[in-house]
Amino acid sequence: MADILSTKEKKLQRIIESEKILNEIQDMDVLLERVLTEARGIVHADAGSIFIIEDNLLKIRYAQNDTKQKKLASGQKLPYKYFSFPIDEKSMCGSCAIEKQIVNVADAYSIPPDKKYSFNRQPDILSGYRTQSVMTIPLISSSGNVLGVLQIINAQDENDNIISFDDDAELYLKHFASSAAQALERTYLTREMVFRMVDMAGFRDPKETGHHVNRVASYAVEIYDKWAYNHNIPSEEFNQFRDSLKIAAMLHDVGKVGISDVILRKPGRFTEDEYSVIKGHTFIGASLFKNKQSPLDCMAFDVALHHHEWWDGSGYPGKIDINKIDIYKPLKNQKEGLKGEEIPLSARIVALADVFDALSSKRVYKDAWTEEHVLSEIRKNSGRQFDPEIVDDFFEVFSRIKEIQASMPDA
Repeated sequence: MADILSTKEKKLQRIIESEKILNEIQDMDVLLERVLTEARGIVHADAGSIFIIEDNLLKIRYAQNDTKQKKLASGQKLPYKYFSFPIDEKSMCGSCAIEKQIVNVADAYSIPPDKKYSFNRQPDILSGYRTQSVMTIPLISSSGNVLGVLQIINAQDENDNIISFDDDAELYLKHFASSAAQALERTYLTREMVFRMVDMAGFRDPKETGHHVNRVASYAVEIYDKWAYNHNIPSEEFNQFRDSLKIAAMLHDVGKVGISDVILRKPGRFTEDEYSVIKGHTFIGASLFKNKQSPLDCMAFDVALHHHEWWDGSGYPGKIDINKIDIYKPLKNQKEGLKGEEIPLSARIVALADVFDALSSKRVYKDAWTEEHVLSEIRKNSGRQFDPEIVDDFFEVFSRIKEIQASMPDA
């Protein structure tokens, strides 16, 4: 009995610790990934996926699988998945979302015939994986709306044998899902505020779209993940940095709200005077965060101000005191630029992510560059425009970046 109580106490303690972690996360995508990780840890599950509801569809955001992960080289990630499907009773996730009830299946290959939902074995056949026990949990908001669905796969005993999800597992995950949904509601509000700021900049510059900033932010996180792995960054520092980075990267060009759209929408090349005005978007954006109240404010300030610095010191705005300049005056007679590691890490990462997306995307004044041309340009500017180590990290995760790019096309 003592051992049983001890196990339950440990589970409850894990849930309490997980809830605390979730309440500290600011970005929605970072939260979703962490929700999946924590849920799997609570019930010792081998795999799982998390979905959100958008446009009356269930859209996958993250998938994890320890068995498949162990087959990869150290530091590599599973392919980035993206697909969606209708919310109906034909799938476990759809049924879960409609009924707002947990769906607990002991064996996905032997679903009782009286159930309307079924299991698609095709992914298992292609990958060689065997999905057995499955628990699907709705993420329900305080107002009763289903925000998403959490699906946990293949519960394991202490010897890693596959077992069914028992009543205790249902109880644990039902409680955890309630806290996760509250955290998700909060990050939805944060995401909405971020996109409102992006939309304001977009009224001036049509290049500043939700798709663009989402891609840049997602690329930045992937690059940072590789950099952090190569530098053995402690998990707490790693999680805090990537959470702030995701939002700060979305806001990298928010300062364009203060630049005339006559200039920003010009289809041809800028004159020298126009370009000096454009440069001002860096300190206009940074001025929004100069009264720093949080680590996010600090990083958003750094990224907005310094994402156009060059590794060799020839970028802008350089070494300026934002408290001593008129943010609405053109940046002329520029002083010494930041160089090398004087440039904040977050800004060095976003600089590369932003240029990659800009060159890869079609604009009113240019066609999208070919992938070969884009990658050649990045290699050419390693050690000049870009931190050479960040360039190396970029190429190490390029397959993931391509998958993210394909999942977020311009409308």
